[in-house]
Amino acid sequence: MDKFIPDMYQKSIYDINYKSLKKRGIKCLLFDLDNTLVSYGEVVPTNKVKNLFAKLEDDFKVIIMSNSGKKRLIPFKEQLNVDVAFSSKKPLKAKYKKIMSIYNFKDFEIAAIGDQIMTDIFGANRMGFTSILVNALSNIEPPQTKFNRFWESKILKSLEKKGILEKGKYYE
Repeated sequence: MDKFIPDMYQKSIYDINYKSLKKRGIKCLLFDLDNTLVSYGEVVPTNKVKNLFAKLEDDFKVIIMSNSGKKRLIPFKEQLNVDVAFSSKKPLKAKYKKIMSIYNFKDFEIAAIGDQIMTDIFGANRMGFTSILVNALSNIEPPQTKFNRFWESKILKSLEKKGILEKGKYYE
């Protein structure tokens, strides 16, 4: 059950204390795309995302890591001027390992940010990364995500009963 517990939980990507992450030695931020950066189905980044990424680029290597395909990520790569890891198959380890190898980062230098416990948090925790859960931007999701949300709700209920994690009670 520990692999499903995020190191941090924040309302959104805009509520994360990035200065604190930098002080902790984080050099790379892996952002999930759908319902983390933008709502599922949005085809370009919002101005708010653009502004955030412009601020982050001086302090971090920013990469969008998504289970979505290349075609979905290209507009974000181009408009945000970041690297992307498409068809990542989170929570499997292969793409995470590839990123570590390409960019020469250690596990303790990476933070992964996403809205799903079953993919984003579980994948990051399996790799020893700092895991940051944020609330989903929308409840409009593809069928596979809805399936994951069913199991996620069971995990959340269990964690809440144990006083470990409760939706809406944010922590750093």
